[in-house]
Amino acid sequence: MKASVTICALAVLAPALATPLVKRQDFSNIEYPPGTGENLHEYPPGTGENLHEYPPGTGENLHEYPPGTGENLPFYPGTSTPNPIFQFDSTYHIRATPDQVVNGTTNPVFTGGLAGAEATYDFGINVNSDLICYFIKLTGFRGEYQSPARTATHVHEAARGRNGPPRLAFPNPTGDGHERFSVGCMQGPFTTGLIVNGVDTGEGFKLAQIEANPSGFFADLHSSLAVPGAVRGQFPG
Repeated sequence: MKASVTICALAVLAPALATPLVKRQDFSNIEYPPGTGENLHEYPPGTGENLHEYPPGTGENLHEYPPGTGENLPFYPGTSTPNPIFQFDSTYHIRATPDQVVNGTTNPVFTGGLAGAEATYDFGINVNSDLICYFIKLTGFRGEYQSPARTATHVHEAARGRNGPPRLAFPNPTGDGHERFSVGCMQGPFTTGLIVNGVDTGEGFKLAQIEANPSGFFADLHSSLAVPGAVRGQFPG
């Protein structure tokens, strides 16, 4: 396939390659005509020659814009204001590791997760729009994604060392080799695809709940080789 593309590309370029090249003129020895500033080694007197700083009154040595000149503006006047959807009320960085994974609800026990796996979750939340943007990086994953929810990449509601239902389900990370990624944004209303007592575990969930109690939530990811969880990480409190 690559050979065919190369041959086609050469066929397209052939007419251009066949056109004789025009010899470029050598300008290296040209001198400027008299009266045009030819061969100047410095600016003539009175033209600001050899200035080491701006003269007084010209804004010399300013370290910041003076008051009233638009100093410290987040954007230039006359342009549209930033889209409020992409202004985050809170951001979170979470490192998920196998040693944080637990199984069970009544008496949860640490399982050890999937040895060698690790994930980082970066979240930005806009409460008014009920929107969350995410950048998830997964390394060292083995097996297949496995979960009763729609995907195997979640945010659950539970404190450290405890288990709870998934409230958000993200697209599983994809990629070749050692690293996989999942990047995007989601906006409520949310669903996870996991039905408990006839109700989706994401139904009615609002991102404001994370902001109100971040340490009461964790991010995780599930593998067929570690169904309770391959990695897990608590939101910072």
